[in-house]
Amino acid sequence: MSEERVNELFKRYKDTGDVALRNEIAEKYLYIADILAKKFVGRGVEYDDLRQVAAFALLRGIDRFDPELGMQFTTFITPTITGEIKNYFRDKSRSIKVPRRLGEISLAVKKYSAEYETENGVKPSVRKIAQALALAEEDIVKALEIGGTVSLDGIAATNEEEGELSLHGLLADGEDKYDDFETKETLRVAMQDFSEDEKALIKYRFVDELSQSETANRLGKSQMFVSRMERKLLLRLKENLRDSF
Repeated sequence: MSEERVNELFKRYKDTGDVALRNEIAEKYLYIADILAKKFVGRGVEYDDLRQVAAFALLRGIDRFDPELGMQFTTFITPTITGEIKNYFRDKSRSIKVPRRLGEISLAVKKYSAEYETENGVKPSVRKIAQALALAEEDIVKALEIGGTVSLDGIAATNEEEGELSLHGLLADGEDKYDDFETKETLRVAMQDFSEDEKALIKYRFVDELSQSETANRLGKSQMFVSRMERKLLLRLKENLRDSF
């Protein structure tokens, strides 16, 4: 189904409220709900329940989407569904006691993060914390979600009740198609107001993992310029992603 056809269906649905039109749109984009639901499997909730939450979010998103704004529906619905799933976990976690081991990890993460920031002037990434504490990155992420600890090595997403993740935690490793799909959509939304040079800087530093010096050479800028710009871009990215989650 072409983008023009999709926009036509949205306009007709907005005009008529015909449920059949809504269902036709939903069938086209149900695969996104499936992908995002699978992304959260293994966190204590059955896939069928997650898929139900994602599908309901898809329907709500269809009702809220306005094609006149000029945004692609995939760009709009991906963070919308992700946010609904995270809200589901947040609401569910309020009635669940935090496991003792996870509570201990959370305290260790807070202690290490505070010491690292004091020594280095920045907060550590999820990867850095995991290496220092000899723990899996997944355990660190879970601890951050309950502890509200900030990870700065490229802040990716934040929520007052869910904590923050590093940019490295958001960027996919290329082996998981579900991670890769969500990463591309989420970052595309968050970086849509970035210039080409700004997007290139983020790519060189956090996707290609080049040094600031190598990045400066690629961009034809000084290392000092890259250092200053990188910090500014991470702050902008943090704010943009906060609006998406």
